[in-house]
Amino acid sequence: MDPTISIIIPVFNEAENVLPLADELAAVAGRLPPLEVLFVDDGSTDATPQRIREAAARHPFVRGLRFPANQGQSVAMLAGLRAARGEVLITMDGDRQNNPADIPRLLEALRGVDVVCGRRARRRDSWSRRAASRMGNTVRNWFTHDGIRDTGCSLKAFRRECAEDLPSVRGVHRFMPAYFRMHGRRIVELDVDHRPRAGGVSKYSNLRRLPQTVFDLFGFLWYRRRALRPPTPEPLA
Repeated sequence: MDPTISIIIPVFNEAENVLPLADELAAVAGRLPPLEVLFVDDGSTDATPQRIREAAARHPFVRGLRFPANQGQSVAMLAGLRAARGEVLITMDGDRQNNPADIPRLLEALRGVDVVCGRRARRRDSWSRRAASRMGNTVRNWFTHDGIRDTGCSLKAFRRECAEDLPSVRGVHRFMPAYFRMHGRRIVELDVDHRPRAGGVSKYSNLRRLPQTVFDLFGFLWYRRRALRPPTPEPLA
């Protein structure tokens, strides 16, 4: 049976989290339509590829893709979206801070809209990271006007056709709601769970992320200015 839902999970050096996350997804699979889970390994240097193979052997709905060298989260996510076979696409992090138990609620909220963006109502991160996220979301909204309060939450659900809104550019994962909004998609936010990292090490820090985020913001603004969005022509006869 073809999957109705595809869950795309980019991972980089998350060997400790792949199997537990696959098991958690299996625990909610009975409450979901037919699904596939795509772990996209972004050139990990630890045992992540082996853990993905083990997860696929344990759970038939798991598939794995692999880049031989690290390409970045956007590239991994876009590769997963292109390979997905479901009519509904869900993105989430591979560090287990997103809770798979929220997925049925995302699908319920998707009825009548095009995109559901998770919002981490009670973040389990450090004070400095929460403060940086609030500041970043405020500044980003000044420019993008997408109205989303927590674009950094990777847990999102959207209809397959919305994936066409995302250009193949680095940093696209940071501005997904803005690209969706630019194409007229109906978007809602939903409060979701956020958990402490259970294993592995975070790949981001405020100082390392800021310059790239600013660069990606200018990239979005350039794209918005240059993108072709012609009106629908009217028939002459």
